[in-house]
Amino acid sequence: MKAMVYYGENDIRFEERPKPEIINPNDAVIRMTKTTICGTDLGILKGKNPEIEESSKNKNGIFNGRILGHEGVGIIEEVGSAVKNFKKGDKVIISCISRCGTCENCQKQLYSHCRNGGGWIMGYMIDGTQAEFVRTPFADNSLYLLPESLDDDSGVLLSDALPTAHEIGVQNGSIKPGDSVAIVGAGPVGMGCLLTALLYSPSQIIMIDMDENRLKMAKDMGATEVINSAKEDAIKKVMDLTQQRGVDCAIEAVGIEPTWNICQNIVKEGGHLANVGVHGKPVKFSIDKLWIKNLTITTGLVNANTTDMLIKSCCSGKLPTKKLVTHHFSFDNLEKAYDVFKHAAEENAMKVIIDF
Repeated sequence: MKAMVYYGENDIRFEERPKPEIINPNDAVIRMTKTTICGTDLGILKGKNPEIEESSKNKNGIFNGRILGHEGVGIIEEVGSAVKNFKKGDKVIISCISRCGTCENCQKQLYSHCRNGGGWIMGYMIDGTQAEFVRTPFADNSLYLLPESLDDDSGVLLSDALPTAHEIGVQNGSIKPGDSVAIVGAGPVGMGCLLTALLYSPSQIIMIDMDENRLKMAKDMGATEVINSAKEDAIKKVMDLTQQRGVDCAIEAVGIEPTWNICQNIVKEGGHLANVGVHGKPVKFSIDKLWIKNLTITTGLVNANTTDMLIKSCCSGKLPTKKLVTHHFSFDNLEKAYDVFKHAAEENAMKVIIDF
């Protein structure tokens, strides 16, 4: 089968790989129909996750590559003997988080830190979804039937982007009706934060980015104000928009120091700073200024424990996810899709969908 394989920093190859097989009784093998590229995949490509090579060497000490991808929709080809909730032919959403459902952390709904070999493993510690077939462990707990009323593109977004935005941005940010919210970073997850924040009726959502096209999209999707941080002082502008009070919730959705700095300077006393971005380097935490402000600062990896709710919200029309999809590519053009996604600003790209 064809697959996109990571071999090291700035080295990915679209090549032939063996079709996966059932290894454990709780596995399923899925024929992919749609997948996507995540900012996390680009982070891996840039060398943010060297642990992939270190943990995946064979007995001769050689890293033989890792198939990327942790999102997608597909049709079940085969299930292991222990799988009870799914059968061959079912069309399913593949969660980015695999969970055993029985360990200490799973019992706390901390599925991203499953202690029995689950968590975020697909496209990371095991081969992922940017391939014609994928093996998914813990199938009963890690797949969702795709409702007939829901389009496949929305199903792909429910693998990761929407649950991550909702849980790590909106829920961790404790957004309530009437709150003021600033989202720093208008990429797919930042936009997901905007869409899912609207479910909680905040009075003000300020989107901050350097891309005019993305800011226009944010305005069209419900942002009350937008700020281009390349053209104006984002901190001053937010303070002006909030009568010098700051926001109840600041969501960092990029993962670099400048966006973190904006967030820690615009959150009001008693507010929430929810970090969603994946940081590859340390940032300065201004504890000397923030210790007195009674803030709640959260970090996290998605647990996908709200996926069921988000599926229902999509089916009801409350989450217009189609607005996030800007490009479609055939699987054979996956290399081109990577090039477009890496140059998202020039290509006016948000979420790219790969069709098999």
